[in-house]
Amino acid sequence: MLKTPAAHDRTAAETTVEAELESVSIDSMLLDRVLDLCGEGPRPRIVLAESHDERVLRAAGALAEAGVQPVLIGDAHEVRHRAKQLGIAAADGWSVEDPANLAAGPAGARIRSSAQRKHPELAAQWLTDPVFLAAAAVKEGLAEAAVAGADRPTADVIRAGLAVVGLAPDAPLLSSSFLMCLRDGRYLGFGDCAVIPVPDDQQLSAIAVATAHTFTAITGLAPSVAMLSFSTAGSAQHSDIDRVRAATEHIRRSHPGLDVDGELQFDAAIVESVAKSKCPESAVAGHANVLVFPNLAAGNIGYKIAERLGGAHAYGPLLQGLAAPINDLSRGASVSDIINVGLITCLQALTPAIGDHRGTKSTAHTFTEK
Repeated sequence: MLKTPAAHDRTAAETTVEAELESVSIDSMLLDRVLDLCGEGPRPRIVLAESHDERVLRAAGALAEAGVQPVLIGDAHEVRHRAKQLGIAAADGWSVEDPANLAAGPAGARIRSSAQRKHPELAAQWLTDPVFLAAAAVKEGLAEAAVAGADRPTADVIRAGLAVVGLAPDAPLLSSSFLMCLRDGRYLGFGDCAVIPVPDDQQLSAIAVATAHTFTAITGLAPSVAMLSFSTAGSAQHSDIDRVRAATEHIRRSHPGLDVDGELQFDAAIVESVAKSKCPESAVAGHANVLVFPNLAAGNIGYKIAERLGGAHAYGPLLQGLAAPINDLSRGASVSDIINVGLITCLQALTPAIGDHRGTKSTAHTFTEK
């Protein structure tokens, strides 16, 4: 159920959101953050690539009711007709982009240019692929963000993002994280759970910094980063632990304003009593909110345990390092999942200048709106 925070003034349209969206569950923190960052300015436009999918259409309706501007790819008449059949309100006001028109315009030119550099034989295929068209639309400024993958594997979304959008100038690699909403209302960032199988120490440090940025962009909270392992503060010796220690030291040198510690076991990272016993001098242990796993196996298993046994909501995988915000969806995503990942992607678009933590430590963050 959508909860609209009473602490903020809303327009009459916004106050009807709860009544209109009774069948879905929207994270109120995410919605509140989007509306706060937008203020009186324009709302972000987000491309939803798979307009043929009923879940995507229902999510588009909910996002529109929440004040976000959905942009769908498909035949406008068919999309709006299908939406009306499903009983989705206000579909007439949606922006629907015809694939052929996108391919003939700046988005298509971007795809042709991208294909020409490495895969000219794939240009025709990419020009008809809604995931590639969605990425190109964001790159060309037709929208601020995009979400895809409701019926496509993660690899397809990553491929489109890398080929068409590319990495941000200061991003050494593409990685991912999950935003975990715990049953007690706390939020944690988990990285990397979907992209890099066995990161070396340099890659691990880049994952940690990117996950800290993502977490703060979404929640507005200062990150406290725990580099996880099966050892705490030298309690064991192993080459895998050495890699985590090296990554931690690299972060401390390159980003001195970022609170980070490692190696830490999971309980030492989040349980204050354990932290006091195992590493009482640590400024992170016991209250970490960004957890960086030593490899993909640990991260993927960890988020699924938190979700399936711990009852946490897992939002992601959220892609990190691209030059524009594009995120993936699980093929088993619910309507609520699509809505919440859509809101997260909008937040990434609204907070591109989150700061790089290279200065002095501070809990204040500057957000630049598009």
